[in-house]
Amino acid sequence: MSIILVIDSAVSGEASVSKALVQEAVAALTADTPARVIHRDLGRDPIPHLSEATLAGVRGEPSTEAELATRALSDALIAELRAADTIVVGAPMYNFSVPTSLRSWFDHVLRAGETFSYSEAGPKGLLDGKRVIVVESRGGLYSEGPAQAIDFQEPYLRHLLGFMGLTDVTFVRAEKIGYGPEARDAAIAAATASLKATAADLAQAA
Repeated sequence: MSIILVIDSAVSGEASVSKALVQEAVAALTADTPARVIHRDLGRDPIPHLSEATLAGVRGEPSTEAELATRALSDALIAELRAADTIVVGAPMYNFSVPTSLRSWFDHVLRAGETFSYSEAGPKGLLDGKRVIVVESRGGLYSEGPAQAIDFQEPYLRHLLGFMGLTDVTFVRAEKIGYGPEARDAAIAAATASLKATAADLAQAA
């Protein structure tokens, strides 16, 4: 049975557009093929931000209780990544970038020797052969036009995922949801259709 890892990062609960679309994505992915779903809701159960007291748990040799707890959490999050065949990330745009909860998740899973390595040839991602769907919700239009220059969400996510070797990434955007009810409904409908098409493509490629 395949494994789907779901990372929700919205802090707006059931009002979240990205969270609703992530549910649509999982429903589409499991409509014809059962899968085990591992769900991390970072808005409801946030991962602590790294601090001076915990940094060595990810970037050093842990020795204190706090550092060892951070290492254990990092190990658990990385194990979920390794086990997953498909990863679905819900990433609303907050202040032109991603929620700090999602940044904290990346801080714990980006670990040298575990998800990437360094050599004379440069960095190499150690996670490959996985499919990623990133669901982005945005109040404005950032995929084109003048606001594209201040999109620090999608390029950032693409780089961090690619740094770990996750390069088979599909971005599904719900844009202009802040332009009023009609624009919001149209954006959600278009994103839902795109998610269903993406799930169908992945099923055919499997």
